[in-house]
Amino acid sequence: MTDSNIVKHDFLVEIGTEELPPKALKSLAAAFQAGIEAHLNAKEIAFTGSKLFAAPRRLALRLEGLEAQGKDSKVEKFGPYTNVAIGADGKPTKAAEGFARSNGISFDEVGRITDEKGERLYFAQDVAGAKASDELPVAIQDALNKLPIPKRMRWGSSRIEFVRPVHWVLMLLDNKVIEANILGVQSNFFTKGHRFHANREIAITSPAAYEATLKEQGKVLADYEERKAIIRAQVEAEGAKLGGVAVIDEDLLDEVASLNEWPTALAGNFDKEFLEVPAQALISSMKEHQKYFHVQSKDGKLMPNFITICNIESKDPQQVIEGNEKVIRPRLSDAKFFWDTDRKKSLESRFEKLDTVLWVQKLGTLKDKSERLMKLAAQISSAMGGDVKLAERAAKLCKTDLLSDMVFEFTDLQGLAGSYYAKHDGEPAEVCAAMNEQYMPAFSGDDLPETVTGTALALADRLDSLVGLFGIGQIPTGGKDPFALRRASLGVLRLLVEKQIDIDLNDLIDWAIDNNWPTELNADNKSKLIDYMLDRFSAWYQDQNIPTVVFQAVRAKGITQPLDINKRVQAVFAFSKLDSAEALAAANKRVSNILAKNDAFIDAPQVNEALLHEDAEKVLAKALAEKANEATPLFEQGLYAEYLTSLTTLRDCIDAFFDNVMVMADDEAVKQNRLALLNQLRNLFLNVADVSQL
Repeated sequence: MTDSNIVKHDFLVEIGTEELPPKALKSLAAAFQAGIEAHLNAKEIAFTGSKLFAAPRRLALRLEGLEAQGKDSKVEKFGPYTNVAIGADGKPTKAAEGFARSNGISFDEVGRITDEKGERLYFAQDVAGAKASDELPVAIQDALNKLPIPKRMRWGSSRIEFVRPVHWVLMLLDNKVIEANILGVQSNFFTKGHRFHANREIAITSPAAYEATLKEQGKVLADYEERKAIIRAQVEAEGAKLGGVAVIDEDLLDEVASLNEWPTALAGNFDKEFLEVPAQALISSMKEHQKYFHVQSKDGKLMPNFITICNIESKDPQQVIEGNEKVIRPRLSDAKFFWDTDRKKSLESRFEKLDTVLWVQKLGTLKDKSERLMKLAAQISSAMGGDVKLAERAAKLCKTDLLSDMVFEFTDLQGLAGSYYAKHDGEPAEVCAAMNEQYMPAFSGDDLPETVTGTALALADRLDSLVGLFGIGQIPTGGKDPFALRRASLGVLRLLVEKQIDIDLNDLIDWAIDNNWPTELNADNKSKLIDYMLDRFSAWYQDQNIPTVVFQAVRAKGITQPLDINKRVQAVFAFSKLDSAEALAAANKRVSNILAKNDAFIDAPQVNEALLHEDAEKVLAKALAEKANEATPLFEQGLYAEYLTSLTTLRDCIDAFFDNVMVMADDEAVKQNRLALLNQLRNLFLNVADVSQL
């Protein structure tokens, strides 16, 4: 049958529910689509297009060019060989009869086939492809069962569980309903419109008509990305009307798109007196509690305005605006109250109360942690050439804002609130900055601290956590990382590498261990911690499209200085792109294998020139000596890329050596001398990395 003769259909499914969790809507919708597609692909039922729809009260998927049936297949069964299947009397044995019976046929219908071992029983059967109309309900139910729902709920007297109660199921194949019961609801041909604008059943005549019908008759924008684009445009337009710039937080945009089916942006005001409060506190209050977008002036200052997204098209929008203004005032009043109240007490006055807050069982209180940080941050700051007194001061105060009313209410302001309160208390500017910088980087790609004090404190905080938690056996396993130690490790690496801090990780960990710990990190766990932290480099380099083998070539050196590791990795990566790199890597691998087999790894290889007989080995020996004198200064200066590049000129004499010299000479002295020569070659490359792993 040609493609032009294959019957293709349009299919639509919509699961109608109570309002779905807004922060989970995108992931639920994506999993719904992926689950259905995976089932159909497994059944080899083809389709040409797939479009996902997701709104607060619905998950939907449209498939275009859906074939009515999957591909036909041939099932082959191989039975026992005839010497076992046929008895001496020429009749089938029990094994033969069992083979026939298992395939639902008589022995007379069993065929024969011959392979390299002889003749055996054989049965082949053509199996028609699965029907799309039969598989679609199964695919949908399977996809729904596998949705990433942390906690399912029941409703009414039903035993059925789902993320929210299900009210309708629309399932159309072209213009016909596929009869099925999904999550206790019988499928039908209707959807439901907007809860307020069109709260009624709306007939869908075909999958292709779904989106437009729902929009025109139901006041619902089913396309998630379309809603996001409309919200973005509306918010930007409202900001421009106010003479400012609306700031669109992408996470907030996703959330409001998941809360609204028919979005309408409206702008409101709040009293200018609230602008006395740090802008971040007001923004946090508007965003977290009310899902409002804030507006900035052209020079970046917060304006006394907000933009809200309503799920209705009001006939009296001013009334809606005034209602939102009434709601936001007490929220901002709370923020102002916290700001005014917190400033009545200095950060230092809160230090002793940190002793009432347990950090981690067996690792003491926040006061204990702060006292450890005072010592560790000062030590790191000193090594960086920073001001030790400022580091001690910043470490002492760094957790005190956790006891403030502002941070208790707005947890995302920890650190930032501390920097404002420190400034109010008259603390040095670098100490104020460190209050916030201690948490940098908070996520992948986040900014790094700008001050030396902030950098030292950020390193100390993470190292203290890593050493302490590894010390009590809280080592991440698999996907479990409750204390975010992966992120802490990557933060340490980023700080050391990107801030060009030339301190060995081994030393940093030792400083943290010696820091009056209530528990001791034993040698085994210390080794695990160093390996764990350095392993974070793998993901980092993958993001930079640097092959894992490049990092492993450097890792083989056993270096624990992140800045030096990164310099070497970048150098080896550059080397790997050179024309001669592959040949030199292969030569190094050959040398390593020869030396390993002959137990000939020598720390300080000595080559006896009197035992060099072949021209090729003489040339190589001379080239290695000259190259060592030429390249060593580059290595000592840390110019690893230049060092490796200079070694590429050895390729020809290395090739000539292997082409013309027998390493395993009969004369033992000559053999050992040649092994020493190869070891000299290997160590010249090994100075930077084990390039034999490339």
